[in-house]
Amino acid sequence: MKTRKIPHPGWNLEYLMFLFTRISGLAFFMLAIVGLLSALYMGARLHMNVGTLMRWTFFPNPNHVVDSDIPNIDAWSNGLWQIFQILILFFGGTHGLNGLRVVLEDYIKPQGLQMLIRFVIFILWIFMLMLSVYVVMGS
Repeated sequence: MKTRKIPHPGWNLEYLMFLFTRISGLAFFMLAIVGLLSALYMGARLHMNVGTLMRWTFFPNPNHVVDSDIPNIDAWSNGLWQIFQILILFFGGTHGLNGLRVVLEDYIKPQGLQMLIRFVIFILWIFMLMLSVYVVMGS
């Protein structure tokens, strides 16, 4: 019979990612609430339908506002909303890929394969962040 390894207490990757998952989930909701309230304040309550408002809330891209009846979109297309988009993509993407890592490590037992999976997910994370920053800055 094999004994179970007890993890060492302290600041290791598992604990840091546990904390990050909780914090990023809260940050994602806070960013969505701020985006929704800001959109309502900037005139969405009169000029947008619910679908456009939800697209703006979770991905504040000025192209989502062009299809609505808002007369002036200058307030909707500034650098603040690009930073907002990048933060939403960072927290959402990192949160999701960490969840994928946890699920895969539950089913993959060999230590070497777990390290390979972590490396592949890390490379995917870097690629995803670079691509999302490129798309946000280009829009």
